[in-house]
Amino acid sequence: MLRNLFVTKPVDPAPHVDAGEPVEGSLSGEASLRRVLTARHLFLLGVGAIIGAGIFVMTGKAAADYAGPAVILSFILAGMTCALAGLCYAEFAAMMPVSGSAYSYTYSTMGEVIAWFIGWNLVLEYLFAASTVAVGWSGYLGGFLDSTFGVQLPAILAQAPYTFVAETKSFARTDGLLNLPAVLIVAAVTALCYRGITQSAWANAIIVALKVAVIVLFLAFAFQYINPANWDACQAIAASGGQFSAELVAELRAACAAGSPGLAIIPPGTEAGLFGTDGVIRAAAVVFFAYIGFDAVSTAAGEAKNPQRDMPIGILGSLAFCTVLYIAMAATMTGLLPFPELGTNKPIATALETYPTLGWLKTIVEIGAIAGLSSVILVMLMGQPRIFFAMSQDGLMPKIFGKVHPKYGTPHVGTVIVGVVAAAMAGLLPLSFLGDLVSMGTLLAFATVSAGVLILRYTRPDLPRPFRVPFPHLICPLAVIACLYLFWQPFADHWQVMLGWTVIGFAIYAVYGYRNSKLRRGQV
Repeated sequence: MLRNLFVTKPVDPAPHVDAGEPVEGSLSGEASLRRVLTARHLFLLGVGAIIGAGIFVMTGKAAADYAGPAVILSFILAGMTCALAGLCYAEFAAMMPVSGSAYSYTYSTMGEVIAWFIGWNLVLEYLFAASTVAVGWSGYLGGFLDSTFGVQLPAILAQAPYTFVAETKSFARTDGLLNLPAVLIVAAVTALCYRGITQSAWANAIIVALKVAVIVLFLAFAFQYINPANWDACQAIAASGGQFSAELVAELRAACAAGSPGLAIIPPGTEAGLFGTDGVIRAAAVVFFAYIGFDAVSTAAGEAKNPQRDMPIGILGSLAFCTVLYIAMAATMTGLLPFPELGTNKPIATALETYPTLGWLKTIVEIGAIAGLSSVILVMLMGQPRIFFAMSQDGLMPKIFGKVHPKYGTPHVGTVIVGVVAAAMAGLLPLSFLGDLVSMGTLLAFATVSAGVLILRYTRPDLPRPFRVPFPHLICPLAVIACLYLFWQPFADHWQVMLGWTVIGFAIYAVYGYRNSKLRRGQV
């Protein structure tokens, strides 16, 4: 029985293809897809998927709760970790240009039970990410309605009933009952996904152009208002305590007065474990959320014209571009305001509110954020049902997730189920807690893919590898170690949630997936 748990899906070499030529996938049983995407399309797909709640929302939370101005260092650390994992994704995507990403790669290298584990954790990346982005969308919508039309949403219907307090690592009651805008945007996008949406590469390019234009405008016009003193953590704390408790402000100011050692950009650590070097690492794990999306490029490998050449360009190119953009954004935001004031659901707009002459830019940023975050919610809510669909096709999930609407051609049942769950979480849970779970699930997927590259080097050295990870015996282990470290060190207080999630997943596999696996029953 134990051996059956680790049965692997057959892997065939990926043939060279010409533009537009339909070919079979490199995993046995994979359907044909028409190859129409170029390196430019893949690059824009990556940028479009990456830029979302991470840059518009999570940057402020990470700075205010964990790293202060040193969130700049956190972005660099997270970007380096993603670069290591990105190299591994690039090798897999060029070698096995199929849909399914981490789930498919794991199925072919580590076996069915590990593939199930990764597929289950991808729920954290896609479904939970949709909820997280919806919470950020709600914050920017509220700010836009207030600043433009003078309409203030009632607090009871504009925020979750609970918030997650980083200082005490616990939930606290708020004045809210339900984050209604977050629920409504998830419901609206779910309805669109149910009916089916054809997103062309040109449409994606327009959305990417809008997002990047807003960010560039912010950087260009906000740069002149930067106060370098805000990059000194102690000076920032002296200037404003923001939303911090009086006790925390007093502790931080006392530590600064005592001449806490270290870089000026890093706030002194507290007895509760906030800030300091540990805070920089914790923030790196939090802003890791901002990089989620580059792996979405690998899911389009089956539709790339020249996957062997273009997949690495799309994955690594989009990752490098967004890393530079993120570092510039983090530096500008923490320079505009003392970091304790950035802990809101709309930190960019909050920073701009301090400067009346930038009021026009605040409106543009809010419009760009609303449009940009909407597209991210769409991508996530389209992706999650299709992961369940793929797992259902392999027999690992109930057949209901494999049902296709006779008119719209969408996995409609899975779409509705995912939409209902995502809406409930968006309406009832706080942004920071949801973001932590998204990062946890993604880090595990990245670590597994990185290990899979090295495993396949030994088990199938004969496979053609159009793109090869340089120094794999160094890069792959480093990627695994970095991902697991960012997973465990900052999120140790969430291990109960992760353990519970894993137990639920394996219970479903034991009851249904193991018994109905098409691979083990010889149907693949």
